[in-house]
Amino acid sequence: MPLDGGYVSESSPVGTTISAGVNLTTPLGIVALDNDVEEVRVVCPTQDPMLKITLDDYTAIFSLTPTGIIRYLRLLKPVDREKQMTYTFTMVASDGVQRSGPVTVNILVVDANDNAPTFAQVSYSVDLFTDMQPGETVLQLTAGDADEGLNGLVTYEILAGAQGHFVINNRTGRITVAPGVSLAVGRSFALTVKASDNAPESLRRSSITTVYIEVLPPNNQSPPRFPLLTYNLEVSEATRIGAILLNLQATDRENDPIAYRIVSGDSQKVFNLSETIGLLILEKALDRETEERYRLVVTASDGNPGGTSTTTVDIVVTDVNDNDPEFDPAAPTNFTVREEEAHLFVGQVKATDPDAGANGQVSFRIVNHPDLFVVAANGSIYTRVPLDRELRDSYELVIEASDGAVDPRRTTLTLTVRVTDIDDNSPLFSQQTYVVNVPENSPVGTVILTLSATDSDLFSNVTYRIKSESARRLFSLNAITGELAVLQTLDFEDLTAMGTGASYTFQVEAVDQGGVTAPGQATVTVRITDMNDFSPVFSQPLYKGMVAPNAEKGTVITTVFAEDPDPVGTPASFVRYRVDQDKSPYSGSIFDVEEVTGRIVTKVNLNEEPSLTFKLFVIAFDDGEPVKTNSTLVEITVLQPSRIPIFTQEEYRFPPVSELAPVGTPLGTILAAAINQTIYYSIVAGNDLGHFRVNNRTGVISTAKPLDYENVTSYVLRVQADSLLVVMSNLRVPSKTNTAKVFLEVRDENDHPPVFTRKLYIGGVTEDTKIFSSVLKIATDQDTGNFSAMAYRLIIPPTAEGQDSFVIETYTGVIKSAIMFRNMRRSYFSFEVIATDDYGEGLSSNADVVSVVNALDMQVIVSTVPPTLVEENKDQLISILERHVQDQIPGAKVIVEAIGPRRHGDGFELEDYSKSDLMVYAIDPLTNRAISRQELFKFLDGNVLEINKEFQPYLGEGGRILEIRSPDIVASVKKAAQAVGYTEGALLALAIIIILCCIPAILIVMVTYKQRQAECAKTARIQMALPPGGKAAPTSAVGANLYEELGDGTERAKARRSRLCGPNLLKRERRRKRRKQTKRGGRASRLRRCRAQRTLFVTNHSLLTRFSLSLSLSSSSRCFEFLHLHSVSLCFHVLCFSLSEFCTTGSLASSQHFWLCRFFFLYVAVESRQLPKTVYPALPH
Repeated sequence: MPLDGGYVSESSPVGTTISAGVNLTTPLGIVALDNDVEEVRVVCPTQDPMLKITLDDYTAIFSLTPTGIIRYLRLLKPVDREKQMTYTFTMVASDGVQRSGPVTVNILVVDANDNAPTFAQVSYSVDLFTDMQPGETVLQLTAGDADEGLNGLVTYEILAGAQGHFVINNRTGRITVAPGVSLAVGRSFALTVKASDNAPESLRRSSITTVYIEVLPPNNQSPPRFPLLTYNLEVSEATRIGAILLNLQATDRENDPIAYRIVSGDSQKVFNLSETIGLLILEKALDRETEERYRLVVTASDGNPGGTSTTTVDIVVTDVNDNDPEFDPAAPTNFTVREEEAHLFVGQVKATDPDAGANGQVSFRIVNHPDLFVVAANGSIYTRVPLDRELRDSYELVIEASDGAVDPRRTTLTLTVRVTDIDDNSPLFSQQTYVVNVPENSPVGTVILTLSATDSDLFSNVTYRIKSESARRLFSLNAITGELAVLQTLDFEDLTAMGTGASYTFQVEAVDQGGVTAPGQATVTVRITDMNDFSPVFSQPLYKGMVAPNAEKGTVITTVFAEDPDPVGTPASFVRYRVDQDKSPYSGSIFDVEEVTGRIVTKVNLNEEPSLTFKLFVIAFDDGEPVKTNSTLVEITVLQPSRIPIFTQEEYRFPPVSELAPVGTPLGTILAAAINQTIYYSIVAGNDLGHFRVNNRTGVISTAKPLDYENVTSYVLRVQADSLLVVMSNLRVPSKTNTAKVFLEVRDENDHPPVFTRKLYIGGVTEDTKIFSSVLKIATDQDTGNFSAMAYRLIIPPTAEGQDSFVIETYTGVIKSAIMFRNMRRSYFSFEVIATDDYGEGLSSNADVVSVVNALDMQVIVSTVPPTLVEENKDQLISILERHVQDQIPGAKVIVEAIGPRRHGDGFELEDYSKSDLMVYAIDPLTNRAISRQELFKFLDGNVLEINKEFQPYLGEGGRILEIRSPDIVASVKKAAQAVGYTEGALLALAIIIILCCIPAILIVMVTYKQRQAECAKTARIQMALPPGGKAAPTSAVGANLYEELGDGTERAKARRSRLCGPNLLKRERRRKRRKQTKRGGRASRLRRCRAQRTLFVTNHSLLTRFSLSLSLSSSSRCFEFLHLHSVSLCFHVLCFSLSEFCTTGSLASSQHFWLCRFFFLYVAVESRQLPKTVYPALPH
C-alpha cells in the first residue's frame, strides 16, 4: 500500500531529511509495527526499534536512518527535478524471521528556480521591406525555461533599440511593426530583447538576445507567405494511412507557382506533403508508443531568389488503447505463505501498459480465488482468510491486469502459492474407539492390537502412550509402533467373579513430540474371551426309556440333560446334543435327539417287537473354542401293548372358562382305559406357562393360575395316560393311543376398567373456534369385544352463565366446543371426563381435562419449508421446543394448535404454501394454564439459533426458522380495539332517528294545544254575546267543561245570567253543542281503546322484560345486544304512546310519567350493562 508522498527540494543539499508536506517543514517519519507480520506506514511515534527496513531501489540517492523508533529518509546526493520529477520505490520491514509486505513510497521533487529562460539563438537577423504594413510579424521569438509553474512562465520585453517602430507580445514573444509606422529604406535596428521567468523578484532569472533588423527597398518578387508561422496539430495514432491532416496553403503576392517541401522533422517519411497544393497526408501508420511528437519544418518557394518562406508544423500523436498490460517477465511467480493466519503478504506482481492516460493505468484482479486472496492496487497480494495446508497445500492463482479504458484490455498471469506448514493439528487415531477380543490366558507379550495415528502437519513425530495408570499394569504400548501387548495373564472366570465384566476400557494418547498441540486420544476396549475350560457333564451316566411298539414318528421317549461349568452366557456354556452314529448305527436310524432340548424322540413310525431294548449313545458338545464333548447311554425298551392305556376319545372340548375363574376351578375330565393297570395322567404339551393342572389319578383338569383373555384366548393341551408301573420307573411310554388333545376356550369378562392414556388432558381453543369444533380425543381400554366399547360423559362444574362450554361425543370420546368464545371473560376451563366400558354399563374411570382459551398466548414459528414437511416431523419438533421451554419451566408442555401455510401481508391475508406457520402454546404444569406469549417468546426467540440447529435434520437442507411472531389474532384484536363497533354505531344512528322523530311530534302537540285554546276562547265570547230575554242555554256538561277549560267557571256564569241569548245564535249554539258531544264521544271511545292497548302493551312488555333480564346475566354479547335493542324500542313505544295520549287528552297521567321514567332507566341500565337488582321488583306483573 502506498504511503503519503514525501517531498524534497531540488536545491536541497546532501543530508536533507525528506519532508512529509510540500511546505518542507515536517519530516517524513517511518514506523514499522511488529505483530508477527509488519506493515510500514506513516504513524505517530510508537514502538519496536529492532526492525530492519530496506529499500529496493534508489539506494544511492536515499537512505533510511538505521535505528530508532521513528526512521527518516535522508538525501545522499542532489536531485534535479528537470531530470527526474518523482522517485518511486518500495520498503520492506524484517525482524530477522519474517518479512512484511512491500510498501510503496513516492518521493516528489519540489521545483527550485534554478534555470533561466534560454533563447534558441544568441542573436537574430531579419530583413524587412518598406512595404510591410503595421501589425505584420517581423519575428517570432521563443525562449524555453525547464522549471515549472511560475518559475517556468516566460515574459518578453524589448529593452532598447526599437525606437518606437516595433513592439513585442510579452506572452508569445512575437515582434510586429508598430501601429502607424512606415519603414524607411536603409534604416537598421538592433533590438535588445529580454526573456524573464515569473519567480519572486529575489529569485527571478532572465536572459537577453539581440535582434538585428535591416530595412530594404520594396521587393517586387516577395516570397510566398504562410498564414501561420507555427501550426499545432493533434493526430490519433489510429488515423488511417492516406488521411489528409492539414492544408498548408501559402499565398504569393505575384501569384507565382508555389512548391512545398518538408525540409526536416520527418526522417522516417511518415508524412507526405503535396508539392503543388500543400496538403499534408499521412503516409505511414502512427505509433504513439514509438514516437509521440513530430516537429516538421515546411518551406514554400516560388522559384525566385529569396522567394522561400518557412513554417513549423507541431504534430502531437494522441493515444488509443492498442496495447495490453504486460506483466514484468523478471518478477517471480512462485510464492509461499504461512497457514492459519489472515492478511499475510504473499507476493507482488507488476504490470505496465505503454498507453497514455487511463488507457495506461493498470489495475489487478484475482480471477479464481477471490474468497481466499486479495490484491492491492500496487499488485501486492495478501491472504483474505486463514489458509489450511492440511486441506490444500498449494494454489494456482490467476491474476488479471486490466487498463482503465472504457473497453479495457486484459492480461492474465498464473502464480503458484504454496502454503507452509505450522504445527496446528493434533495427531488423529484411525479409529476413535478400538475393540479387541483377547483369549484368556494369552501369554505375556502377546500383541493384541496395533494402534495407528497420523498428524497431518509436516515433519510430525507421533508417539503412543497409555493414559491410565491401572491399564499400564496390565498392558504395554510400544511408543513407536503402537503395538499393544499383554503384560499379565488374564483369566476370564476371575474377571467375571469380580463383577467387573470380562473387559478393560482405557484411554490411549498419540503425542507429536516436536509440536505444541494437544495429544490425540482414542478409547481401547479389550474383551477377555473364555477359552472353554470345561466339557459338558450329563446329569446321570445312564438314561432309560420305554416306547410303544407302534409309536409314531416324533414321539418323545425321555430327555437327557448336560451342563457345562463354563461361565453362563458364554458360547462355551451352551450345550447341544447329537446321536453318536458310530456307536449306535441302527438305534440312530430309528431314534434321534433334539439338538437343543435333549429330548429323545422316534425318528420313524415304529414297528418293533415288544421287549426289545435299544442302546442309543448321545453326545453333548458346547460352542467353545476348542469344542469339548461328553457322551452318555440311553437304553430304550419296547413295551407290551397290553401295558399301554387307551383314551376313550382322541380330542376333548370342554365348555369355555371365564377368565375370572378362581384357581382350582374344574374344567373337565379326561378318561383312559387299560387292562389291570392303574392309570397315571399327565400334561405333556401346551402348558408351558403352567396355567392348568391334571389330577394324576382322576383325570380332572383344573386351573392352576389366573387366566387372562387379553393375553391368550384359547389353549390346546396334549395329555398322556401311562401305566402307574411305568411312572414308578420314572419313564414315559407315549404312543398313538395313550395321548389325546384337550381344547380349552377362555371367555372374556369385563375385568379391566377403561385406561386413559394420561390422567390429565390439555386442549386449547381460540376465540374464533366455531361451535361443535373438535378440541381433543380421549381414552382407551384393555378389554376386548363389547367390554371395550366406551361411553363418555363430562362432569362440568356449574358456572354463572348456566350453560356448558364443552360437550363430548358419547361413543368416540371427542370433546367439542359448545359455545362461542369471542368476548369470553374466562380463559380457563377445568372439568372431568368419565369413561364407562360395555357401552356405559360396565366399569368406569375418570381423568381431568383442562381447556384453555389461548389465542393470545400462542406463538407462530415461521419456517422456510412447506406445512407437509412440518406435519411429518411434528413430534420431533415439539420435543425440541419442549426441551428449551423446560429449561425455564420444568415439566412444561408444548402443544401444537395448527400447522398451515405462511400468512403474511398487512392483515395476514396472503398465504405462501412454500413456507409454513407452526402455531404453538405452552402449559405450566403447576397451574395447568397457558404460559403468556411474552414469556414463551422470550424462551424461544432467545434460543432460536440452537433451535434452528436442532431443527435442521428434520427441516432438510436450507430449512430454517425465519421468525417467531405473535399470531394473526393479536393484530386483529389491536385493530378491533381501535375501531368503533357495529352495535355502538347502530345505536347511535337509532338515537339520532328517535330525536329527529320527537321534534315534529312535539311541534304537532304544541300547535294542537294552541288551536284548542283558541277554539275554547271563541266559544266563550259567543255565549257572552247572547241577547237579553232569550232562553238561557241549559247548563250542560259541555258548558261546564268549557268553563273548566277556560279556567274560571264562576265569572262566566254571571255573564251568562246577565245576558239573553238570541234565537239564531241559540240555534247555532245547539248545533255546535251536538257536534261537540259527538266529537267528545268519539274521543272517549278512542281513549278507552288506547287505555286497553296500553294495558295489553305493558303486560306483554313486562314478560318480555323479565326474559331480557334473565338473558342479560349471561356473558354472551348477543344477549346484551338483544336487550339493548329491546330497551331502545320499548322507550320509543312508550314515548309515542304518551304523545298520542297527550294529543287526545291534552295531559299525561302520573302513571304514564312513572312508566316513561321506568323504561328510560331500564334503557340506561342496559346501555351500561350494569342492571341494578331493584329494577326487577319494580316491574309490574
